[in-house]
Amino acid sequence: MKKTARKMGNHFEITVSCEGEEEGNKWIDAAFEFISSIESQLSTYQPTSDTSRINDAAGIEPVQVHKETFDLIARCQRLSDLTQGAFDITYGSVDKRLWNFDTQMTQLPDKITAQKMVRLINYRNIELDRANLSVMLKEKGMRIGFGGIGKGYAAEKTREWLRLQGIQAGIVNASGDLTTWGLQPNGREWTIGIADPNQSGSIFSFLNVSDMAVATSGNYEKFVVINGKKYSHTIDPRTGLPITGIKSVTIITPNAELADALTTPIAIMGIEAGLDLIDQLHQVECIIIDDDDKIYTSKNIQWKDGPKRT
Repeated sequence: MKKTARKMGNHFEITVSCEGEEEGNKWIDAAFEFISSIESQLSTYQPTSDTSRINDAAGIEPVQVHKETFDLIARCQRLSDLTQGAFDITYGSVDKRLWNFDTQMTQLPDKITAQKMVRLINYRNIELDRANLSVMLKEKGMRIGFGGIGKGYAAEKTREWLRLQGIQAGIVNASGDLTTWGLQPNGREWTIGIADPNQSGSIFSFLNVSDMAVATSGNYEKFVVINGKKYSHTIDPRTGLPITGIKSVTIITPNAELADALTTPIAIMGIEAGLDLIDQLHQVECIIIDDDDKIYTSKNIQWKDGPKRT
């Protein structure tokens, strides 16, 4: 049983393995309501959300939040440490008017302007008080956002929730960031496609997985070409400038939140540093496609004709 809905600004598709269509519909509809409850806590567009209240009080006072939000922010800080700042939820303070990535964008801002833009991006200026479950942004103008982890977080939490309800198998697909559990009714693993960065909506490879998550991020959906060079919509929070050289990053790991969160920072870190980090992580694998369509993988993936790292 499969249904789709628009949630958190993204296309969610939920598949469950149930005995009847009515039963399947019931649990999928309930799962979408569960995702809506996550959105109400994390959305920057809802003024009463934890995220909005934290941003509104930046530089003023701490804000008490739901435990789930607090724990998510704490995990985000650890990811920022792990990626040396390539992942940073305080990116929301960047002035997006300078980064529209449309046909009218004909030049990059100079490095000094870019550095000024990222001045407020600093995950170390998020102050957490676990005893009171409160969060404070230390400087006025700071903003957090969960665009780099929210889809995976929602997918992972929804999978956990459905399993607790007794649903033994299924897929939660959050606009391409997906997580699986159990087996198909025929007893086989789920077949998951990896997006082709050169053809929108096409697949370049498949994986057979169960109890695994797959997330892909790339420059094929939004980019700009300036003086013949292609720049991704992904901004390096450390420099304020867009990244180049990588078309897509796919992360494969048991946890959808982690899969979603790692795709962008790996692209920012670059092929060598990104794969070196992945190779140090337990049960995390990676596939990178560069601008020349060369495929690079982490050490535990065997890919025919893939270039070797030196």
